[in-house]
Amino acid sequence: MKHLKTLLLVAIFTVGLGGVANAQKVAHINTDKLLAEMPETKALKAELEKLRTTYRSDIEGMFKKLEAKVKKYEAEGKTQTQEVNVKRAQEVQLDRQKIAQAEQTMNQEMAKRYQEKTTPILKKAEDAIKAVASEKGIVYVLDASPGKGLLVFDKGEDILAAVKAKLGF
Repeated sequence: MKHLKTLLLVAIFTVGLGGVANAQKVAHINTDKLLAEMPETKALKAELEKLRTTYRSDIEGMFKKLEAKVKKYEAEGKTQTQEVNVKRAQEVQLDRQKIAQAEQTMNQEMAKRYQEKTTPILKKAEDAIKAVASEKGIVYVLDASPGKGLLVFDKGEDILAAVKAKLGF
């Protein structure tokens, strides 16, 4: 009789927990799509493209000067001494290193700028997702972006539109 009461209590407790688990709302959002559509992300892309264009233009100018210098040195090479030609070859090599350094600096600056500007954008998106989830009583929000691990999301609530409205776009 004592075991029957314990078994009955365990059964009631288990059924009760199952009901609580079913009451929790789950939603999904494609964060990649959200981030891509945010005005801040679009502005960041434009800023990075402008920066890339500036750097590319400077690097191309350096490269054109180097090409002209190489052509000039090759044309004058036969009339110059071995010592002058060696010095010119070293100069050309130094210019090539400067171009490589400029490209490396460009890549580092682009990565740094991207990192600096992306962090607040991600924070803003996360805060909006949390706010919408809280307003709608959603306990779990899963990321429906491709490759993020969520495979089936037909039956859950998609909160993308609500988050975009919360962000004002």
